[in-house]
Amino acid sequence: MSKLGLVTVLLLLLLGDSASVFAQNVDITGVRFGKNGATTRFVMDVSEPVKPRIFMLANPRRLVIDIPNSNWKSQKTAKASGLVGKYRHGLFSADTYRIVLDLNKAAVIRKSFSLPASEGYSNRYVIDLAESSQLDFLAAVKSSKPQITKTIAQAPSVEPVQKPYDGKRIIVVDAGHGGPDPGTLGRYGSNEKILTLKISREIKRELERTGRYRVYLTRDKDIYIPHRKRFEIAKRMGADLFISVHVDSIANSKVRGGTVYTLNENASDKEAARLAAKENKSDILAGVDLAETNNEVSSILIDLAQRETMNNSAQFAEILVPEMRRQVKMHRRGHRFANFLVLKSPDVPSVLIETGYQTNKQDARMLNSRDGQRRIAKAVSAGVNKYFDLQIALGR
Repeated sequence: MSKLGLVTVLLLLLLGDSASVFAQNVDITGVRFGKNGATTRFVMDVSEPVKPRIFMLANPRRLVIDIPNSNWKSQKTAKASGLVGKYRHGLFSADTYRIVLDLNKAAVIRKSFSLPASEGYSNRYVIDLAESSQLDFLAAVKSSKPQITKTIAQAPSVEPVQKPYDGKRIIVVDAGHGGPDPGTLGRYGSNEKILTLKISREIKRELERTGRYRVYLTRDKDIYIPHRKRFEIAKRMGADLFISVHVDSIANSKVRGGTVYTLNENASDKEAARLAAKENKSDILAGVDLAETNNEVSSILIDLAQRETMNNSAQFAEILVPEMRRQVKMHRRGHRFANFLVLKSPDVPSVLIETGYQTNKQDARMLNSRDGQRRIAKAVSAGVNKYFDLQIALGR
């Protein structure tokens, strides 16, 4: 088949799917992979017939499958094979479940189709992938672009707020990762996305207990929000402070302790650079098209307003680290800086807290315990109180 014919077939497949009426409340009961010569088959078992939105992304090569109004119900983990190196899945927006396939080689969709329930099998949706040239792959990426805009994650539906008359400061707490981006996996089997949400909820409760703040979460369930959306939420809420919560991992299981990071184009050390590079890959893992966001995100650093914001962020970090030390184990160098995408709000002081290492036995036990999560929350609350006490003293 010629390149033009191949792209035409792909367009018909993809655009035909998008024109259909999507099934409601679909359960995804399992996925599996198979090889047939040069073809890799991906099969999705579903409770009802589905018409997913499918698109391909480059740099790195990915196939993204969005299934509206669906839930993951499978209790088994399938092993990827053939042209698919690995895969992940999760809630990408309020009404869209996403499966991301990482491709080992350039490939195109040879065909995709539905199979009805029969002979002990449930309803199925099948995608056959065939190895291709890089040119054919890039043509397939381009032709599937229209599908991307249909599944952009929506920020919480809140209107921009004005500062309340009661004088309460507004704080946005961001639970890192989520949905199809699980983050790191620790000793006790807990994904980072689950732990960050638990810790963020504790921080919210502890801050609200003071009666001094209005506190909002960027996410309150297992859903993915792109980096840019996260700090956009803080801006829309009129936040006075943005706190992103994470859990780290490293090959050396003896390394432990938390760190507070602030934004800087130049990393303070190799470890900070490594971590920033890892965290900044979240959008890639979740199947976000970075081509339309990189220029906007990088240009934020040019804004002169960010200079004061970065200074305030560093000031908060210096106050927060001693409070964290009183409650949990911290690195000797507790405040570091690196080029984290999620911290690039031009006008909201922002920090990223790596609360500990899931790969260390002691840290993992603390992070997975309610007591440890509460101690982190108490430290953050104490640091926030001291930071805003200083702001008041300075007339801000």
